[in-house]
Amino acid sequence: MKTYKNVFIGFGKGGKTLAKTLAKHGEEVLMIEESDQMYGGTCINIGCIPSKSLIVNGERNIPFPEAVAKRGDLTGRLRNKNFHMIADEETAEVWNGKARFTADHELSVTMADGEVREIKGERIFINTGSTPNIPAINGIADSKYVVTSKEIMELPELPKRLTIIGAGYIGLEFASMFASYGSQVTVIDNHETFIPREDPDIAKMVYQDLTEKGIRFELGANLLEVKDTENGVQVRYEKDGEKTIDGDILLAATGRRPNTEGLGLENTNITVAANGAVSVDDYLRTTAENVWAIGDVKGGLQFTYISLDDYRIIEDQLFGNGERKVSDRKNVPYTVFLTPPLSNVGLTEAQVKAQGYDYKVFQMMSAGVPKAQVLEDPKGMFKIIVDQKTQQILGASIYAEESHEVINMITLAMNAKLPYTMLRDQIYSHPTMTEALNDVLK
Repeated sequence: MKTYKNVFIGFGKGGKTLAKTLAKHGEEVLMIEESDQMYGGTCINIGCIPSKSLIVNGERNIPFPEAVAKRGDLTGRLRNKNFHMIADEETAEVWNGKARFTADHELSVTMADGEVREIKGERIFINTGSTPNIPAINGIADSKYVVTSKEIMELPELPKRLTIIGAGYIGLEFASMFASYGSQVTVIDNHETFIPREDPDIAKMVYQDLTEKGIRFELGANLLEVKDTENGVQVRYEKDGEKTIDGDILLAATGRRPNTEGLGLENTNITVAANGAVSVDDYLRTTAENVWAIGDVKGGLQFTYISLDDYRIIEDQLFGNGERKVSDRKNVPYTVFLTPPLSNVGLTEAQVKAQGYDYKVFQMMSAGVPKAQVLEDPKGMFKIIVDQKTQQILGASIYAEESHEVINMITLAMNAKLPYTMLRDQIYSHPTMTEALNDVLK
């Protein structure tokens, strides 16, 4: 049984970056990836990159089949680049196979051609990501028209009628995207409150814009059954009586769970949480010595930039002073890529109020920003919350064009503990959305 210095299970963002770093240091690296269509991980192949490509091309009025082809070309290029960033290193190997633990540091790898290889790893990094949740609804597993966020981006034709189960951020992105292409979109969710994580004023604005775009919402619905019909797929649900919705395609957008099934963790001392996540400490170490977990598989925030920060934590243990840790991440921004995008960092006003801060809210409608008018999309609002005592920013919600860029400036100021006046008085280039901070923070 051959022993490798560093073994990676999964080709995700944090793992591939760490693998490359180790190889650059001359260390032996074995990267095991089950699918040759997943080099680079979820984001590049079936997540944020292809979905944003489709969103952008939808806004450009590019026909759906052409946009899908562009998405395929883009992910293919990136996948090839990621493969070679590891495979071309002298001390690295890439295998296509399914890895399964047989002991803490022993793996059985079933290769794509069926060959089984038994190996050991001095260090093992679990980087298998997450997988879509399919809700437990009668008939959903038997339908040939049910897709996840992966398959919906590979459809050869635009569905005229798209039904989405789940009004979370993933569901809303796809609802907005397919409405831009011309689909008739209906979103069903069992929660009464629309995007409850957001402040009500922001949520109300997003809801109004999406409904004006033609998207229909059925909130507070109790889903009963999914069944195929002669013309597509039908969802039966209860809301003020029993109702049905017919569509050509049904997207299950009900979150993702850690991808640990079949890893053989029951054969190890690695602890797994109830939701399937690999348990880790503040330094991403599992309960087995010299085994780490990186990215979505460990639970928590499912962002590719969190996986990249996981890399930094482990890299610091191996080559630095070992001070970086998960609990250092205080302010993590996120964006929902609607049109316009919704971006957030820190606390919402509801959270600030609940925590008893003496605070001030600065807000301004996006229509007052010249760049929003240039982009011909003045919808939305800037909302920034400041601690009256420290003058530091507690949180921000920006529903506006290019908010995904502006939110990073605000996050930097929060992490540096700068007073909000630094952003207010900064000289910004013009015309930009960032210069709105001059006005909103007055």
